[in-house]
Amino acid sequence: PVTAGSVVVPLGHVIGNEKWRGSELAQRLQGKVRLIFEDGLGLVDFHLPNRTCILLISEADLVAGDEFKRRLVKFRNASSLRGIVIVEKTPISDQYYPGVQKLVVLELGMVLLPVANQGEASQLIIQLVSFCVREQSRERGSNPFVGRQRARPAEPAVLQALQRIPGVGRTKALLLLQRFGSIHRLCNADSQELEQAVGQTAAQQIYTF
Repeated sequence: PVTAGSVVVPLGHVIGNEKWRGSELAQRLQGKVRLIFEDGLGLVDFHLPNRTCILLISEADLVAGDEFKRRLVKFRNASSLRGIVIVEKTPISDQYYPGVQKLVVLELGMVLLPVANQGEASQLIIQLVSFCVREQSRERGSNPFVGRQRARPAEPAVLQALQRIPGVGRTKALLLLQRFGSIHRLCNADSQELEQAVGQTAAQQIYTF
């Protein structure tokens, strides 16, 4: 299933597909962004703030055959998010790159960014997350440090308390704290405010609770 439309990412965070846990890419992201792994992301490899997501086509994907093409087409047809495709362009996969470029850019109309390895891919993701933080800061008319402050991890006790609400996991708990700042303000929020933070279904569960 494509679950891209339902994922909202807190500022300064990246939600990664479980399959990337333990990879060089994930290790390089740790400490630079708040990386949370989740199952069930479907076709998407990484979700970033600002409704952007990444599909990463590895050297192995390119050499293995056409499966990655079906994945790209499915994603393009099913997702409401802004998709960025990162491709590992190495001496081994170089011969396949022109075909990928034609499919992604000309036929599917998506953004394509070539990288030499997973280290470069991690740098690219970090830059994109930083860009989201800066954009959000500009929109709020605040200084560039506000987003970074809000992205700091919440107090463990508060986070655990929020996760006791039905339908609220770590990601939604972080989103709620980022938006409302405290449990007191969250308790006084109406269903519309909650919906803006976590979507309609979760908002209704939280409001009822």
